[in-house]
Amino acid sequence: MLKNVTLILVSLILVSSIVACSDNGTQNSQRIEATWTNPQVLGDVISIPIDEVENDKIMHFEFTTQDEDMTFMAYDLSGEIYVRANICPPCRSTGFSLQQSTLVCDTCGTVFDAKTGAGINGACVGYPKAAVAYEIRDGNIVMKGSDLLAAYEDTVNQTQPGEAIAPGCHNATDEATAPGCSGSADKPRAPSCCSGR
Repeated sequence: MLKNVTLILVSLILVSSIVACSDNGTQNSQRIEATWTNPQVLGDVISIPIDEVENDKIMHFEFTTQDEDMTFMAYDLSGEIYVRANICPPCRSTGFSLQQSTLVCDTCGTVFDAKTGAGINGACVGYPKAAVAYEIRDGNIVMKGSDLLAAYEDTVNQTQPGEAIAPGCHNATDEATAPGCSGSADKPRAPSCCSGR
């Protein structure tokens, strides 16, 4: 009797392990659809809770000026937070999903590199997603409205494929010049301009 119970327990553990391993492989390749969050806006300072991004993996939020309604995305890729303009001008999409290390337009299916914002393939590759400088403060991702506007305009005004970088991110010698590229903990960061260069 004890032998049968032991055999059953070992079988259950083995089956649980196989199911858990197969779920991990599937989850990593699945497309993660973004959810919307409402940012807190105080003057030119916009913030969203970092735990929402870490929990949901990709969030969309809207920032409105007197002239324009703009959408942005914030996402967690392997523990690194990225903030980018969330617009695909030719197809007018304001929705992207995260799939492994890529961003996929929910309307036209164009694929962008999630680390650099550069187009990989699809109809809208000529509109890389520009990065937004930010800092982490009191559990929030904190951005300036002027940085959001610049990234949005850079994305909308692109006409050819390439890496999307935050405005002022590199100088003519390709040295990082954006605040935070020095790696200081108290300065804003623009992940696409500070990493991989």
